[in-house]
Amino acid sequence: LRDWVLAECVEGEGRFLDQIVNGVWATCEETWWGVPAHVGRQKAGKGLPDVEEPVVALFSAETSAQLAWTVYLLEPQLNVVSPLIVPRIQREIDRQILTPMLTQRDYGWMGMRGNRVNNWNPWICSNWLTSVLIMEKDAERRAQSVAKILRVADNFLNQYPKDGGCDEGPGYWGRAGASLFDCLELMHSATNGQFDVYDNTLIQEMGRFIYRAHIDGSYRLNFADASARGGISASLVYNYGKRIGDDTMMKFGAWSAEQRKGHRGNVDEYRDLYSLFHYGEIQSVKGTQPYLRDVWLPDLQVFVAREEEGAAKGFYVAGKGGHNAESHNHNDVGSFVVYRDGLPILIDAGVGTYSAKTFSRNRYDIWTMQSAYHNLPTINGVMQQNGRKFAAKDVAYKKT
Repeated sequence: LRDWVLAECVEGEGRFLDQIVNGVWATCEETWWGVPAHVGRQKAGKGLPDVEEPVVALFSAETSAQLAWTVYLLEPQLNVVSPLIVPRIQREIDRQILTPMLTQRDYGWMGMRGNRVNNWNPWICSNWLTSVLIMEKDAERRAQSVAKILRVADNFLNQYPKDGGCDEGPGYWGRAGASLFDCLELMHSATNGQFDVYDNTLIQEMGRFIYRAHIDGSYRLNFADASARGGISASLVYNYGKRIGDDTMMKFGAWSAEQRKGHRGNVDEYRDLYSLFHYGEIQSVKGTQPYLRDVWLPDLQVFVAREEEGAAKGFYVAGKGGHNAESHNHNDVGSFVVYRDGLPILIDAGVGTYSAKTFSRNRYDIWTMQSAYHNLPTINGVMQQNGRKFAAKDVAYKKT
């Protein structure tokens, strides 16, 4: 549906409208827009989704935003096909997202009770905000919803370490710090630039984390549930760097765009649209990889040291302290990785394919979560245990 919408916007001849309407109508017919793993948050528990309690989770919010962008971009064309389409989208977004988020219970991912939050918070907020700004027609409800979104996003921001480090790893940065940036960009656009917080030091440090965790090529520093290889949203990284005035970050985004040879690498319409409208600008910048010689994140307790600044040549070593109750935690306090000439020698195995067990009380029965598989000692047959009290102490870093 996303591709058909963008194709119709580019071509503008109505060739994709039938398939767009099919996709929209099929989506509106769904009882719930989430996935089975998340339905248990409803009062009825696991099983079938309760139509009387539409739970707002990651992919229900994403689906809402996708439909909202479809209306924003193609409302006149949809109205020509049938005057019933846009009202149906409006009704379903209100039923599944707008009214529940404004009037029903507060979810744990919001952090309204002082609890810890993770990437769910800004990821959902960015899609919730999109839905509100485009689809909420009542000015008072719109203002109330935006105010609540900002309070919820503040809970994420207020818990973030001052060094900008993402304890979920660089693989989740795209839905942690980057999704918060989506929220900030939406607010910046909706207020014609009056909402502008890019001079905030924490916002700047959150952005820089993604290039501080870069090793070489597709390799990046992986801890927690992050993968050792992966791409980035090139246009988002470029734009983030541009907003905070960070030339290194802009060039990293431009380098990634060059590697993708024009392929989007995005997963939602908002980032797609920015990429399309700024593709020429990004192409005009000579991209480079950010081979930082030294990185020290004192709050996250992560260090990086490379033999030669500005190149992948030689040794690269990184390690972490922290504790064993971090988001997407592995029992890995003291773990390290070693690369040479941009290739791995001593590794963190990362995470396997997610399953119900991954997020259950039996999570640490999985070998990839255990300290024995993280370059760490097993002492008298005992591995590290999970929990906040199992933490590094007397951590120090010295650059030479």
